[in-house]
Amino acid sequence: MKPNEAIGYLPEERPPFVKLLLYALQQVIVMFPATVTVALVTGFQVSTTIFASGLATLCFILITGRKIPLYYGSSFAYLTAIASMCAAEGFEKVDGILPTEAIQYAQFGIILSGLVSIAAGILVRAFGRKVVETILPASVTGPVAMIIGLTLAGNALSDAIPNVAEATAQSGWWTVVALVTLISTILYSKYLKGFLGQLPLLLGALTGCLAAAAALAFDVNLFREMPAAALEASAWRLGDGSVFAVPAFSLPRVSWTAAVAIMPIAIATIPESTAHMYQLDIYVNDVSRKKGKEPKYSLIDLLDRNLIGDGLCDMVSGFVGGPAGTNYGENISTMAITKVFSIPVIAAAAIIAMVISFFTPLIQVIYGIPLAVIGGLEIYLFGAIAAQGIAIMIEKKVDMFSSKNIAVIASIMVIGIGGNYTFGGNIPFFGLQIPCIAGAAVFGILLNLLLSVGEKKDKT
Repeated sequence: MKPNEAIGYLPEERPPFVKLLLYALQQVIVMFPATVTVALVTGFQVSTTIFASGLATLCFILITGRKIPLYYGSSFAYLTAIASMCAAEGFEKVDGILPTEAIQYAQFGIILSGLVSIAAGILVRAFGRKVVETILPASVTGPVAMIIGLTLAGNALSDAIPNVAEATAQSGWWTVVALVTLISTILYSKYLKGFLGQLPLLLGALTGCLAAAAALAFDVNLFREMPAAALEASAWRLGDGSVFAVPAFSLPRVSWTAAVAIMPIAIATIPESTAHMYQLDIYVNDVSRKKGKEPKYSLIDLLDRNLIGDGLCDMVSGFVGGPAGTNYGENISTMAITKVFSIPVIAAAAIIAMVISFFTPLIQVIYGIPLAVIGGLEIYLFGAIAAQGIAIMIEKKVDMFSSKNIAVIASIMVIGIGGNYTFGGNIPFFGLQIPCIAGAAVFGILLNLLLSVGEKKDKT
């Protein structure tokens, strides 16, 4: 081993095959919990979601000229939007899976949402990075992230705590398993370090499943079976499909309700994706210096490519039947810890994910996760999304004594949360049904721009 090899791998460097495979498997493991959870919560096909994440990642690598080592996965930001769209169209999940028609409508909105990120990338290329901060300041993106998490609070609790008139052994164990999942996930995220510290969701889910397994000794079965619809929707099966089945691909169908609900959510992922590029730029140049190379990786200058790539990946994922997403902070953290920023590793991880999606036994394991475990994870995840909105405003030092900022934040919060709990997610507006998050985001952007007219900038 060469001395510099121990330091890490830069984007264009390729580790030896065995190491490359192990590093790639690690990236898949890190990506898996969040991406799979999005599929389970939304009702999208798990196998298709996993395949879409791998395919979109490969496309991202090619679109960005093999210069940006980022993994694309499903985003929690779109959960409420998809739920709102389904409510507006009257779709309901059957055995945890949305009807194919509902997924097809959502695909249309997801594909169009890619246009938002592409437009942001084009603006950055034309006018520089500051244009994103002008249109989407932290006083807008912060509260939008908060309402995305808070409007999902009801979903989390309904999955974690069964709504029964009288307590039974089943309902009691259900609540216990949800609490075990929640508390263990929180403890893992706080106290575990290194590689295991990047897997709190996976470890929390495993702990919750162990608690559910303990309930079997008391004749309480919380585990679920893979819905027949998941296999029946497969594009092709080998025999009965018990071992090998092609994911359930579907083509999008036009739905302007889905477009209105889903498109604006891309606004919330742009700041996250931008922050990831700043992080990556620092990490990669640090490895470059330690390897004795001149710092040549100005990855932040590729922000326009990143945003355009993100948008095109939404389109790719949406076209085959996967949820919308963005690049994953979990994978970036893993690269930062291991110092492995190799693009061939990310490409190998994408290929592994695509291969996994074809094997039914693994998909059955994923579908078998008890709803109580998912509910426990959701309490943590959805709350974390809301907390991230606060973190965005703290990080960007939003002036909470500014009348403009207070007006923007207050309007977004009340429209977003009030619309969800009063009108069920869609606000009646002059005969139209406007999804509360989309309406809150658009109103906040327009109000911020209006109140910024004639405002003097503080040069300091």
